[in-house]
Amino acid sequence: MLSVVENHSLPRTAAFFDLDKTVIAKSSTLTFSKSFYQGGLINRRAVLRTAYAQFVFLAGGADHDQMERMRAYLSALCRGWNVQQVKEIVAETLHDLIDPIIYDEAASLIEEHHTAGRDVVIVSTSGAEVVEPIGEMLGADRVVATRMVVGEDGCFTGEVEYYAYGPTKAEAVKELAASEGYDLSRCYAYSDSATDVPMLQSVGHPHAVNPDRALRREALTRGWPILDFHRPVRLKQRLPSLSVPTRPALVVAAAVGAAAATAGLVWYASRRRTELA
Repeated sequence: MLSVVENHSLPRTAAFFDLDKTVIAKSSTLTFSKSFYQGGLINRRAVLRTAYAQFVFLAGGADHDQMERMRAYLSALCRGWNVQQVKEIVAETLHDLIDPIIYDEAASLIEEHHTAGRDVVIVSTSGAEVVEPIGEMLGADRVVATRMVVGEDGCFTGEVEYYAYGPTKAEAVKELAASEGYDLSRCYAYSDSATDVPMLQSVGHPHAVNPDRALRREALTRGWPILDFHRPVRLKQRLPSLSVPTRPALVVAAAVGAAAATAGLVWYASRRRTELA
């Protein structure tokens, strides 16, 4: 069990959570592929590849080099998409898709950290347009997420303004600690991926959640706790006291992150299929 109450005469503390497969049971973005197909943004072949990518993602994800190639690919794929169209598509499906897949164990941890007086920060490679409203649903105090550029014509330019991945996550955690006065030696962090080792080792209480094989090895070597989250639950049932975002809030939750991660993992799925052929 976590400590019950923080001593507020001490420096502030926080709990940093990765999102996909740590707080929620799936990719926060891949689930939108069917909606994008129905909206005409991707074709049937891409939908099938995305389904395979979801399997690959759940089975172990991608390493650093693959993620970097994904970033370049997703930038090209998303270039020219109309932001408003994607917002409207995501607004109709975000809550229905994300609400049922919150891990009960993660929701409990968020409650416990808040009860102990700690801030809760979601740190995700997915886009801010998706992560921020999910963070609001969860009652998170802050969100760090990937940001992509939208041109004056209202379309994605294909450029990534800020990529919240790997060492960049650790840098963001340290910058937040400096600006908010967090004592990182007393902070907590949770992730499923070995790419988040820099973030995990930046705090005094790192935890591996449903870890991939590389992170499991790292956690065993370093003596980090390994947690098993396996009970998805509807957020409205699990946390009825939390307000559910209104339709306008869901509209703000659109697109870039969903499009970005989906595109990247579509590329990864294609690559894996070629390698396995």
